[in-house]
Amino acid sequence: MTEEHLSYSEQETRQIARQFAASLQPGEIISLSGQLGSGKTVFMKGITEFFNCAEQLSSPTFSLFNIYQGSLECEEVTLHHFDLYRIESLRELEAIGFDEYLSIGYLSFVEWGERFPDYASLYTVSVSLEYAGDESRRIIIKRPVR
Repeated sequence: MTEEHLSYSEQETRQIARQFAASLQPGEIISLSGQLGSGKTVFMKGITEFFNCAEQLSSPTFSLFNIYQGSLECEEVTLHHFDLYRIESLRELEAIGFDEYLSIGYLSFVEWGERFPDYASLYTVSVSLEYAGDESRRIIIKRPVR
């Protein structure tokens, strides 16, 4: 199943992300793809807003991996946010414990996951952000048919 949204501002992108976050189930692993500057971090901000952990958000580009503590309906949740842009090899990815972290978070979000196709089968949802003009973005959400 594929959904497509057009966003004309960062605020709209965050709102689409919050709506998307409301549809997620525990244990899902979400691939986020798009060119540099296409809005992946803005989309993640909307997700962290939904889970009440927005103040913790930072782009993981320099740290590769962030853990956010949040809540949903008074229950604590842990979000794992990876940025694989600077990972050079499968060996390096495995060395940071990628497999293990994917299996223990409430939800996991992986930016640049397409760089490592060996893991593609683990992603339960893929979100692609594309430029659709100077300020607008096309957000494509693909879920496998179950």
